[in-house]
Amino acid sequence: MHATVRAAWSPDAPTVRADPNPGLLRWLLHGSYDGLWILAALLASPWIALRMARQQAFREMVIARLGLRPFPPPSPRRRVLVHGVSVGEIKGAAPLVRRILEQFPDAEVILSSTTSTGLAVARQVFPGHAVVRFPLDISFVARRFLAALQPVCVVLMELEIWPNFLRECNRRGVPVAVVNGRITPKSFRRYRWFRHSLPQFNRISLFCVQSEAYAERFCALSRRPERVLVTGSMKADGLTIGERHVPPPLRELLGPGLGQKLIVAGSTHEPEEQIVARAWQAGASEARLVIVPRHPQRANEVLAALAEAGAPAQLLSRLRRGAALDRRQPAIVDTIGELENVYALADLVFVGGSLVPHGGQNMLEPAAQGKAVIYGPHVDNFAQEAALLEEAGASRRVPDAAGLEREFRALVHDDEARRTMGQAGRSAVERQKGATALTLSALARLIAPA
Repeated sequence: MHATVRAAWSPDAPTVRADPNPGLLRWLLHGSYDGLWILAALLASPWIALRMARQQAFREMVIARLGLRPFPPPSPRRRVLVHGVSVGEIKGAAPLVRRILEQFPDAEVILSSTTSTGLAVARQVFPGHAVVRFPLDISFVARRFLAALQPVCVVLMELEIWPNFLRECNRRGVPVAVVNGRITPKSFRRYRWFRHSLPQFNRISLFCVQSEAYAERFCALSRRPERVLVTGSMKADGLTIGERHVPPPLRELLGPGLGQKLIVAGSTHEPEEQIVARAWQAGASEARLVIVPRHPQRANEVLAALAEAGAPAQLLSRLRRGAALDRRQPAIVDTIGELENVYALADLVFVGGSLVPHGGQNMLEPAAQGKAVIYGPHVDNFAQEAALLEEAGASRRVPDAAGLEREFRALVHDDEARRTMGQAGRSAVERQKGATALTLSALARLIAPA
């Protein structure tokens, strides 16, 4: 990395309330970008039309992303749009949304997400709030979206930036903030190649970022160090520290049997379920295994994969409908919003997206509840969180499937090691709290009346 500037945030940094990149060349650039979107849609139209005809969920998604769904009616209240691409970002936004509403009781928060699972979790986490699907990044679609919602401020969780959306916000005088910001070395290199074209980071008024390393990258891309503030990660503020109450029906269906330990594999991606099942069979088959796929709609696919691995499994939805419970078989959670409760039942947790080059998932969630944590080598998207837990002695990183089998075998039978790791993880997460207050302090001037 060749960053030449460091974060030097100033509360007096000018807010971006107009297009900072006007001119014919920029107009042509955005017009070409729109053209690529439209060309791609035309080329894919036979496939899109066929899938829309066959799948209602896909049809509804396309209609919503084109901005053709009804929007919340106009409101006299000041609207803040908080956007998270999927489940992790939406859950991470919860403490900030609560703080915004406390400090600005006359404000209305609208949540947006790109994925169907993100939307479903947003409706669970934020009952009573409007939830909308984020639009396609075509100029006239983004324009319609913003005109309908009329936000006074847009808050983007982590790093979800789209060129036309940013431009339309600037043109409407709507300031944009990136909060809980992070950017991987791979993404940083890619953005550096295009920083003079699309997207333009100088269109963003505020970057609240998780670490000094991320701050340097955002400074290098935006060339506006006065807009970059290191706040730490807000994810810790949204986590339950220590024991969590689990509904008794869920405990009965997914909890361990008498004398059993419980291994939970959370946020798994294909083919991790097979890898976990084989490691469990070889190293800890006396324990109960519960698998929570990152995408619950893959449940039947996971069921087939486990059967192929010689580990026939049960679906939580079927158990709830009265299927006979067998704790010797793995259980697959095929419903949304269960993960933190399932982690609460665990003795040992494997966090998925890490044995495959996906980048990992949030390992602080189980650590906050005092659980011993294992994950694979691919944690680029959560490198800071992994380093925090490893430094505290709260987690173990395994190189491959054989390493996972070794850790299952060792930790399932070592109560003291699990207890020590769990206590260390809980303390490490608790020390990270406070990022939300810092973030809101910086964000307040964008929300307050101009």
